[in-house]
Amino acid sequence: MRGDTAGGPVSRRKAWNADPEPLLRVEEGFRLDSVDPDGTPGFPGRKIDGLEALAAGASRLSALQERLWAASTAGDQRRVLLVLQAMDTAGKGGIVSHVVGAVDPNGVHYAGFKAPTAEEREHDFLWRVERQLPDAGQLGVFDRSHYEDVLIQKVRSFAPPEEIERRYGAIVDFEDRLAESGTSIVKVMLHISKDEQRERLGERLDRPDKHWKFNPGDIDERLLWDDYQQAYQTVFDRTSTVRAPWYVVPANRKWYARLAVQQLLLRTLEDMQLSWPAADFDVAEQRQRLAES
Repeated sequence: MRGDTAGGPVSRRKAWNADPEPLLRVEEGFRLDSVDPDGTPGFPGRKIDGLEALAAGASRLSALQERLWAASTAGDQRRVLLVLQAMDTAGKGGIVSHVVGAVDPNGVHYAGFKAPTAEEREHDFLWRVERQLPDAGQLGVFDRSHYEDVLIQKVRSFAPPEEIERRYGAIVDFEDRLAESGTSIVKVMLHISKDEQRERLGERLDRPDKHWKFNPGDIDERLLWDDYQQAYQTVFDRTSTVRAPWYVVPANRKWYARLAVQQLLLRTLEDMQLSWPAADFDVAEQRQRLAES
C-alpha cells in the first residue's frame, strides 16, 4: 500500500513537467487497459514533492472558488461539477477530504449516490441527479453519480440492454444542457489495479478502526472486476465529449490522484477568467459614512 497524507501557478510550473489535463483526458481510441494505475503522468517528483504541491495548490483553489461564489452574487450563473467514479477503495473520499476540503464549505454542494430509494425508482434515473445539481457559484461534487445507472445497472443486469443503451444518449443530452446553462463538468475515473484494491480491502479487515468502511458487497463487486472494466470502457466510448470529457486518473498512489484532480479543478476555474464583482454602491460615500459612524 502506498502511504498518503496531505500552487499557485508558479509552484505548479515547477512541480509538473507537462500539463496533466491532456495527458489524463479520454480521447478517441482511448483504452482503459493501457493506463498504468501506478503512473504519475506529468509529475516526475516523489511523494514528498506531490504533497508539497498539493498544499501549495490548496490556497489557490480556495481563492478561485471564493471568486466563483462571489461572482454568483452579481448574477453570474456559472458553476463547476466534479463527478467522481471508481471501483471500491479507489479514493473518492480522499479527494473530497484532501482536495475539495480545502475550500469554503459554503460554496460546495456534495452528493453521494447509493442504491436508489423506492421513491427514486419511481422516476427516470436522472431525476435524483437533477435534484442535487450545484447552484450558481458552487463547486458540486458527485461521489458516484448518474453513471452508476450504466455501470452497476449494466454489469448486474438490473436494467435491460435497450434501457442501458437509451441512458448513454440521455446522459450526453443531460450534460450538454448543463454545459449550455453554465456548468463546467469535470468527470474523473480514479483508476486502481485489482491487486491494489485487494491490499486496501485487506487493510480494512485488518484494522478495527477501518471495519466501518468495509462492506462484504465490495468483494461481490470485485468478483466482477473484468465486467466493470469493460463497462467503464463503454462509458468512455459513449459519453466522453468535448463539453464533458472524461479524465482517467491513475490512483494506486493516492497523493498523485489527489494532486491530479486538484490540477483539473484549478485549470477549470482558471479558464473561467473569474473576476470580483464590482461594488453596487458608492465606495467613497460608504467609506465617509464609516469614518463618521
